[in-house]
Amino acid sequence: MPPGEEFKRFEHAGWERAAPHYEACWASLTSHFVSPLIQAAAVGRGQRVLDVACGPGLVSEAASRLGAVTTGLDFSRRMVLRARERHPQLEFLEGDAERLPFDGAGFDAVLMNFGVPHLARPEEALREALRVLRPGGRFAFTVWADPKDNPGARIMSEAIDTHADLRVDLPEGPPRYPLSDAHQCREALATAGADPTSFAFVSLTAAWRVPTPSFLFEAERDGGVRTAGVLARQTAERLAAIRSAVERAVAQHAVPGGFAIPMTAHVVSAAPVRRG
Repeated sequence: MPPGEEFKRFEHAGWERAAPHYEACWASLTSHFVSPLIQAAAVGRGQRVLDVACGPGLVSEAASRLGAVTTGLDFSRRMVLRARERHPQLEFLEGDAERLPFDGAGFDAVLMNFGVPHLARPEEALREALRVLRPGGRFAFTVWADPKDNPGARIMSEAIDTHADLRVDLPEGPPRYPLSDAHQCREALATAGADPTSFAFVSLTAAWRVPTPSFLFEAERDGGVRTAGVLARQTAERLAAIRSAVERAVAQHAVPGGFAIPMTAHVVSAAPVRRG
């Protein structure tokens, strides 16, 4: 089996399972970063835009409202079907971010909203995104900040580190927070074919409004993949301890009408090296 293939199959199966839950679990969070992502790629009217790891089509929808001509792509058939259901006027395709089914230099912008953490070979996806960009085009993507810099991610990370049995049978994958270091991210993009002088790395924190202290735990359990895999392999006692720890931490972020969890992400963008 090729390197990373087992992890890719695990992620694919996970998203096929989680697809019906994505909007209820995560859209209220990831949508905070859609506008900054689109701005980072300078998307405008008439541009041809590729939305990689498009999920239910949140980025494609926003770019199309600006007058862009969008194509969404996801490796989960159930995600693509949901995107088509939500936006029948837009184009959505099944495909692999690490092997894009397009000729080179065909898009003015390539966008990826939190797709990188779910890739078996993120370096291949970076290379492919830059390959399909036209001269002067821009690739923009988002990644979560490391838990040490990300209070919301730290809640689940600390609960699992404290209470979970981590000796579970899961496929080995890339780091959970890939490209969250600006220097390493710039180097990875340069290796993939980006112009280092075009690199931008902006950190943003969103207040994720959730209705209950248990919402974060339930979102990871029902609408996640890697963390859901860890949770699914715990005893009932350990799972209850993780849930309680998460609920206590989320409760510290109470606001009128619910809870506001601070979630930090990086909006990264770069242009390909000029060809010829």
